[in-house]
Amino acid sequence: MVRFKNRWILVEFIPCTAPSTVRPSGGLGASGAETSSKQIWAALKQSVITHFGDTGWGAVGASLTVKYYSPRTNVCIIRVARDPYRIAWAGVTMLTSIDGQRYIPNVVHVSGTIKQAQLAAIQHNREVIARYRALAKTPAGYQDSYEEFLQTSAQEIEGLQD
Repeated sequence: MVRFKNRWILVEFIPCTAPSTVRPSGGLGASGAETSSKQIWAALKQSVITHFGDTGWGAVGASLTVKYYSPRTNVCIIRVARDPYRIAWAGVTMLTSIDGQRYIPNVVHVSGTIKQAQLAAIQHNREVIARYRALAKTPAGYQDSYEEFLQTSAQEIEGLQD
């Protein structure tokens, strides 16, 4: 029996907001409507079809799934077959908007196992939270809601199954 080999793409969607629409709270996530994993999948499908045609979508479409998306940090884990993963990667890179909301996709990590993608996602979440804490100039021992968020997001990410 031959097993199905995947690539796992960890993507951060950085929202493009005008300087006047930045939220004063400095919270994580995009302002406005929430983006869902179904919207990301549909936008990725449209991007692959636009840039690679039906042949590109035929190679990628059967195996492409969005396994995890966090609207708070805009981090997404995408699973795709091993052979055409470069088409999916290029499709993600060429995305400009998801459901009318403009984003800049940043591919953070590509791995061959879900475990390595999970570890990279947890590490990336810690780095994002550290950046927000540095911007807020909070002391090292300060306890805030981000600690709870890191724990819950780590549990969600570790709970992913292949």
